[in-house]
Amino acid sequence: MLQGYEHVHRYWDRNFNCHGAKILPGEYYVTTEGEMITTVLGSCVSACIRDRVTGVGGMNHFMLPQGSGGTRSDGVSSEARYGNYAMETLINEIIKHGGKRRNLEAKLFGGGQVLAKMTAIGARNIDFVRDYVASENLEVTAEDLGDIYPRRVVFFPATGKAMVKRLVRLKNDTISQRENEYAEELSHQPVSRDVELF
Repeated sequence: MLQGYEHVHRYWDRNFNCHGAKILPGEYYVTTEGEMITTVLGSCVSACIRDRVTGVGGMNHFMLPQGSGGTRSDGVSSEARYGNYAMETLINEIIKHGGKRRNLEAKLFGGGQVLAKMTAIGARNIDFVRDYVASENLEVTAEDLGDIYPRRVVFFPATGKAMVKRLVRLKNDTISQRENEYAEELSHQPVSRDVELF
């Protein structure tokens, strides 16, 4: 495990016979080893980004906050700052650990319409992440976005393999509860710093 990710839940995955890291809303994880990264998404979006040459890569899990927000002097909405932060932090961490910007590729997942009271948030998350990768000229090699289902995503940065399981029926409301709590947290804790790509 790389330094700085001690807070992320790691475990031995018997199905894939490797170490796994499970990220929650608002988290990200980067690895230089043969680990897998997994998360469960509802309205949130995850970008799985890797350097296709070195295999250094990671995953984030984010949601834009609700509300109209304001626009800064540089034209970036206060809402988009959350997505920008999630994407730029992940990319910077990959570069910090040996990835090269020119070798990055992305896979995009999530944005389902799974929360009744947040009907537009999934679509807004999808629009944001598609606009972001296009503006940054990141190659998107796969995506599974939208629809009404939550998803479990498993990503292997070393190989670039990603697997998605659509969760048609849920026996509990864990995903909804986590995303509601995350949305509430976003509404009270604005992003306090900017991140720039290098």
